[in-house]
Amino acid sequence: MCETMIHRGPDDDGFFVGSSVALGMRRLSIIDLHNGHQPLSNEDGSVWVVLNGEIYNFQLLRQRLLARGHRFTTRTDTEVIVHLYEDHGSDLVDHLRGMFAFAVWDERRKQLLLARDRLGIKPLYYADLGDRLVFASELKAILPLPGVDRQLDWTAVNHLFTALTTPSSQSIIRGIRKLEPAQVLTAGGGRPLRISRYWDVQFEPDYRSTADDFVEALREKIEESVRIHMVSDVPVGAFLSGGIDSSAVVAHMVRQTDRPVKTFSIGFKETSYNELPYARLVAGAFDTIHHELVLEPDISNILDDLVWHLDEPFGDSSAIPTYMVSRLAAEVTTNTALSSASADTHGCRIRCERRWG
Repeated sequence: MCETMIHRGPDDDGFFVGSSVALGMRRLSIIDLHNGHQPLSNEDGSVWVVLNGEIYNFQLLRQRLLARGHRFTTRTDTEVIVHLYEDHGSDLVDHLRGMFAFAVWDERRKQLLLARDRLGIKPLYYADLGDRLVFASELKAILPLPGVDRQLDWTAVNHLFTALTTPSSQSIIRGIRKLEPAQVLTAGGGRPLRISRYWDVQFEPDYRSTADDFVEALREKIEESVRIHMVSDVPVGAFLSGGIDSSAVVAHMVRQTDRPVKTFSIGFKETSYNELPYARLVAGAFDTIHHELVLEPDISNILDDLVWHLDEPFGDSSAIPTYMVSRLAAEVTTNTALSSASADTHGCRIRCERRWG
């Protein structure tokens, strides 16, 4: 299973086999490059965790947990999940800010906890095979296992042709499902599999604030978001289209670092689609180290790779330039990039993995 995801984690792998569980991990090193090996446990080995993603408020959580007497052996964000679980159980998700899909194994209770971030930025597939539950960050990691129903899910196919994507809880394969955004799954402990939602979007209109109030509040939100996304032990760049949102991200990045910011832009030969002139203006204004790539109309040489990485059919062609700009960033040794919005990142920091996952 882990070998199918080497492109997601080319830096390290790790395994834990307990009395009723086996956990495997492929790691892309972003924080605590040398000591962030996973799976990771608490002091007595009774709680184990694997994390795909990043916890942006882990430093604040770490300080609070240290004050409560917890001991840490690494500087990685993954370790806060272990100690939060010790204090809060499945409610630990209420304390997290980030993009994540993680698994916690409780050896004493013989219980597995799976969780996915609020907006579903990080994927999490699973299959209930009756006598066992299997899960992975990619659908293709589950397919090699015996007993998985590999027939097409025709309900999901219908949804695909209607909405250009498969349903949030179903995959294109009948025997494999997806944990939805902001959901927690628990299994084991002598109880049936349970799924619950821990968060949802709440719209609360504010009729008393002025337009200037909203402008300032938005500015503060962007500044804070960029700041916590830039916590990294590897270089961080930015995808720059030249539009308002990506330009705002780059502006705040430049203000918050002493190092030159690398920016990456995709252009097209067709003038009506090409936004490179705007990206160049922004890059020049903020003196970034700017990189560009002009896409040719023929994408046949990357289509097989793109389909393989996406796992499921996906009807938004913006996945193509997103893939290409990620590849461009990887080629100039940037492991991570900030993105204001894209087809598969929902405005999050994304990984520019060395094999362009």
